[in-house]
Amino acid sequence: MDYRDAGVDVEAGRAFVDKIRNLVHSTFRKEVLGGLGGFGGCFQLPGGFKEPVLVSGTDGVGTKLKIAQVLNRHDTVGIDLVAMCVNDVLTSGAEPLFFLDYLATGKLDKEQLTEVVAGIASGCQQAGCALLGGETAEMPGFYQVGEYDLAGFCVGIVEKSQMLDGSQVQVGDVAIALASSGVHSNGLSLVRKIVSDRQFDWNEKPELLGGETIAAAFLKPTQIYVKPVLAARQAGLEIHGMAHITGGGLPENLPRCLGTGQAIKIDRNSLTIPPLFQWLAAAGGVNNEAMYNTFNMGIGYVLLVPPNSVEQTISHFQSQDIPAFAIGEVITGDHSLVGLLD
Repeated sequence: MDYRDAGVDVEAGRAFVDKIRNLVHSTFRKEVLGGLGGFGGCFQLPGGFKEPVLVSGTDGVGTKLKIAQVLNRHDTVGIDLVAMCVNDVLTSGAEPLFFLDYLATGKLDKEQLTEVVAGIASGCQQAGCALLGGETAEMPGFYQVGEYDLAGFCVGIVEKSQMLDGSQVQVGDVAIALASSGVHSNGLSLVRKIVSDRQFDWNEKPELLGGETIAAAFLKPTQIYVKPVLAARQAGLEIHGMAHITGGGLPENLPRCLGTGQAIKIDRNSLTIPPLFQWLAAAGGVNNEAMYNTFNMGIGYVLLVPPNSVEQTISHFQSQDIPAFAIGEVITGDHSLVGLLD
């Protein structure tokens, strides 16, 4: 016997690395030292920092991968993987520097996984970070043929004096919502259950989705907010806090960027539920509380800014093709969200 008899093709793994080499190199920044294939990726810290702080984050894509695998569409989940990590790191005010991925599969399919890595490379380019390295594991018997799982890890950098940690947030600050591109990468287990239990076809085009198929609507990749947010800070726009709206929606994530003794009061009249979430609620019979506690409901990211910066902030993001709107304000409180589900 040899390793191939056990289901692991070492030569196929080497061929896969060669196939994705150009994709990886396309993401490199000037600080990358060396190339692909070493035991570790090397990155020289950029200059100009007096007290550099490294900020790290890790995440996956979750059961959105199941939809991609059922539909045999693998070109977007890599963007999701990068987005979930870099958007988290960004909340501290950090610029993402480099990204690493872990890809595990039952049997290495070069074409399938090259699509995945192409998405990862695209996400890194959108975030301005280097795909510094990664690991591909072929695990027969652990994953079925055609199945794979993804995990990612990102490191960013921020000047210590510019780092956002909640202490900058002030009562009276206004919460500015940045629109999501869809469900992003959270709540997909509920989406899959609704589609399965109600016997929808992924290629159906419900009227509320405006001619888009169910598959296209839910595979739409997570919006990456890095470059527009960093550009806003570099332009001098004052941002006191940021929150990435992921699993748990607004109720769980928005209070995470607050300081001690603060809460956020939401103006429900400012919220418009996008058609995608209207369809989900109606198709699954999901109540309002469960929707807001599961999905981002059309808001992928939130900034806390002083009142005199609201108009300029909204204009900046709209100029970047990201709809932005005020949804509430910081008040004195117990680190909670007020007014959303009251």
